[in-house]
Amino acid sequence: MLPQSGGYDALYAGFQWDLPRHLNMARQACFDWLDQPDRVAIIDLSGGGRTDLRYGDLARMTRALAAQLAGQGVRRGDRVGVLRSQDGWCAAAHLAAWTLGAVSVPLFKLFGPDALAVRMADSGAAVVVTDAEGVQKMAAVDSVAPAVLIPEALDLADADLAPVDTGPEDPAILIYTSGTTGAPKGALHGHRVLTGHLPGVEISHDRLGQPGDVIWTPADWAWIGGLFDVLMPGLALGVTVVAARLPKFTPEAARDVITRGGVRNVFFPPTALKLLKAADLALPGLRSVASGGEPLGAEMLAWGRAAFGLDINEFYGQTECNMIASSAGSLFPPRPGCIGKPVPGHDLAVLGPDGPLPEGHEGDIAVRRGSASMLLEYWNRPEATAEKFRGDWLLTGDRGQWEDGYLRFVGREDDVITSAGYRIGPSEIEDCLLRHPAVALAAVIGVPDPERTERVRAHVVLRPGAQATEADLQAHVRTRLSAHLVPREVRFETDLPMTVTGKIIRKDLKRRAVEERE
Repeated sequence: MLPQSGGYDALYAGFQWDLPRHLNMARQACFDWLDQPDRVAIIDLSGGGRTDLRYGDLARMTRALAAQLAGQGVRRGDRVGVLRSQDGWCAAAHLAAWTLGAVSVPLFKLFGPDALAVRMADSGAAVVVTDAEGVQKMAAVDSVAPAVLIPEALDLADADLAPVDTGPEDPAILIYTSGTTGAPKGALHGHRVLTGHLPGVEISHDRLGQPGDVIWTPADWAWIGGLFDVLMPGLALGVTVVAARLPKFTPEAARDVITRGGVRNVFFPPTALKLLKAADLALPGLRSVASGGEPLGAEMLAWGRAAFGLDINEFYGQTECNMIASSAGSLFPPRPGCIGKPVPGHDLAVLGPDGPLPEGHEGDIAVRRGSASMLLEYWNRPEATAEKFRGDWLLTGDRGQWEDGYLRFVGREDDVITSAGYRIGPSEIEDCLLRHPAVALAAVIGVPDPERTERVRAHVVLRPGAQATEADLQAHVRTRLSAHLVPREVRFETDLPMTVTGKIIRKDLKRRAVEERE
């Protein structure tokens, strides 16, 4: 943990990564706490009731599941899919894979067969840990046939298994992220990734780990925001984590979880905050509220102070290198429009063509090699890995500038869409639309939306003589991919703007959307 005293400048200047030769995240998040086996690790509200899982319980679940995976032939370096929502077995599945030295692959429960097939085929996962609903989803995936384990259906006798010795650079987790071109890329992280998240998680919750802290997020644990901004750091710090994935986020449902779970620390995606604000719902009793994914304005920060009685701490990062900048009300005042200051351990820069730029100059937000939360590589994509770096700097793809030591987010360089807290690549949706028999061309963009930040809009050219409605295409994407990828609107066009080489010019469509608003 970070020192419990001292200002930001001292914390940042005095910080160094302490990465031992042997490092295994299953030890960090579970087994290292077995000297306190009755300490509550997870409050599981996922089934409508309440189950308190203690570190001793979580260790037994992890060991038993690891033994089952080993019996399926899982060995060091093998990939294990985890297709579960927030619950105790989801946590145990990742821990079990890491116990064996295997690589866990988080999979979103709302994914359709196409989205699952792409990730399963690319990762080469031979086993998936899931539940009864997930079995049905996997049965619809024709191109792959992994072994499927449902922990609740197994005879899980206690097994005497200890985590294998792994190092900080050994592969541990493969998290898929959407880009602007081609299929989703797998960001491969080593066992140091949990350590790499801890400083940012701690300061964004005003030194998380205080007596009585209990943390929750409505963000699914299939994404890095749920898994490494909340679940695993909470477990590693000895902070009880609440498991309560909401089928649909509502302010009332969030208040119910916070009340029943005794939650004091929350990571709310910006869309959740907007819904809370619209409902004029105050949530007193919280000690910290963090948010990330897009900048919050002065109005939202002022509302947060009134609704929660504290400052909302914004943080910044991405799947490839997360929790690299953050606000921290206990260390320095927030600045509206900025996303905080560099987190201890992460060296950030705003780059121009010739290197780092001074304050007031817009450039590429980048983080220097050496950050413990930085990916090892893109899975089987050496060219994409090389393109992600400029010398010693990892390029985030975002633009920003320094302002009195704060990092101001200006915008994205690419066409990735930020909608309701998800980063959505247009390519996957376009490919899905093109598989509809009526569609000849498709282009997907994000357009401004007051609630979601951006909403997904599809521009579609139909084949001659073919017919399809907006609802037809929305249902096609919902069935084949995922509900969060469904275009909120579909525009039918006679043609699309293209380059001379046949590439669709999305920026022209985005410019048209801006002109419509004006």
